[in-house]
Amino acid sequence: MLLPHFTALGAGPIVLMLHGAGGNFRSFAPQVERLAHAGYKAVAWDMPGYGHSVPVEPYGLKGLALSAMALIEALLPADALAPKRAVHLVGHGLGGMVAQELIMRRPDLVRSLVLLGSTSGPASGWAEDGARQTLLLGATSDADRQQWAQTVVDAQVGPLALSEGVQLARHCLAQVSPVTYRHALQVQAAFDRDAALSHIHVPTLLITGEHDRLAPVATIERMAQRIQGSRWVQMPGVGHWPQLESPEAFEALLLDFLDEPPVHWTH
Repeated sequence: MLLPHFTALGAGPIVLMLHGAGGNFRSFAPQVERLAHAGYKAVAWDMPGYGHSVPVEPYGLKGLALSAMALIEALLPADALAPKRAVHLVGHGLGGMVAQELIMRRPDLVRSLVLLGSTSGPASGWAEDGARQTLLLGATSDADRQQWAQTVVDAQVGPLALSEGVQLARHCLAQVSPVTYRHALQVQAAFDRDAALSHIHVPTLLITGEHDRLAPVATIERMAQRIQGSRWVQMPGVGHWPQLESPEAFEALLLDFLDEPPVHWTH
């Protein structure tokens, strides 16, 4: 399998960041530098079909998860022992769904899990949003892609979003292939791993924005109840892109979680 394109900075425990349907490796640009400064090896990929990463065929969660597994195995030292043979996994939106699929297939590769604006499927806004966005995308010409990206992102962010972060989110979305984006919307709408949440046995943090209609608080709270020893946090004033809307607050939550002693999470 061809490895997906990725960027890496720093040395230390690996934190692999998986962007959402509207993103690319730049969706975690603020966190790459912050994590590297904090003593981690920060890795952000281009999901297959995004940027310079070759698409998977057929397009679906299984193929995306297998690609992420191959990347993790390539990043980890071959002679390392557990827990160094695993990574901290951060998934935003569709990236969080890829992370859930991955941990079900290869739990040995994951040290901890952060799901950001991502759900296990039911009781979320993905299906309705996918239908609306598919119609909007179908009516958008190549010349109008920037305006389309602005319309989509502006509807997803909260009132306290950092303007520079919103601009970066728009830029990321405008770069996405329309074909890939349609597939991603379909995958999000069909995703259902709710019954498997009880099989997640690593430290898990769920984060959603106060104004994120795709990952509503009630859904995130229910997921946390099903994942043993997990916790959830709602970030005020932001929507579906917390890592870009309020990067410093998100990074504080992330680093506090990553830096916790493993003993805190015994089951």
